Amino acid sequence: MLTIKDLSITRGQGEQSFTVSLPHLSLAEGEVVSLCGSSGCGKSTLLEMMGLILKPDNLSQYELSSATLSMDLAPLILSNKQKTLAEIRSKNLGFMLQNGGLLPFLSVWQNILLPCQTNGILADESWLHHLCEKLNINHLMTKYPKQLSIGERQRVAFVRSIAHKPLLLLADEPTSALDPHHSEVLFHLMLSLAKQQKIAVLLVTHDWDLVQRNELRTFSAKLDMSLRQSCFIEQANNDSQE
Repeated sequence: MLTIKDLSITRGQGEQSFTVSLPHLSLAEGEVVSLCGSSGCGKSTLLEMMGLILKPDNLSQYELSSATLSMDLAPLILSNKQKTLAEIRSKNLGFMLQNGGLLPFLSVWQNILLPCQTNGILADESWLHHLCEKLNINHLMTKYPKQLSIGERQRVAFVRSIAHKPLLLLADEPTSALDPHHSEVLFHLMLSLAKQQKIAVLLVTHDWDLVQRNELRTFSAKLDMSLRQSCFIEQANNDSQE
């Protein structure tokens, strides 16, 4: 469903430079994979590159596929074809930002429907209301982001990120502002929806216990400060997170 090879970028110059790289990653339909590492190791930078927002310096393959679609986006990415990439990103990718990223001038329900409206897709409103009920936010539909707690914004952002049923969901610390109960509810709903809707999920998280309990494949940052680089490689399930 998603195959990425030889992805890297160097930020800064000289002694201030830092390289973030991902030699290889493959994601199947419905699979949830986690990205882990200490603060500043490049997780968000990696997510931006994978989300077609940040142009990498190097990339040999970025293949996105489904039953009806197969395309290697590497040539488009390296040539910085932003208009084409924006269309592909809007239709096929979902984003869940750590701070929610909700538009302040839209109500909760309008925010949730936005990806469908942007892509000219008829929203499955009964399904979306069901998800909102599961996350205990169905009573917030007419409120605006400034009226919500940070945790409520995160739950709204999750529903919005999958409203258009994307091929790939990129979630940056989706449970960071949630209490343990709502964290478990959202996480297990994410796992369930990934399988049901065949959505591949790449999850950035510091919640190593949650990752281990659900036996997720994990890519961890291997830091080498002497070389000023961070390389994300897959680790064994029984490895501990440093």
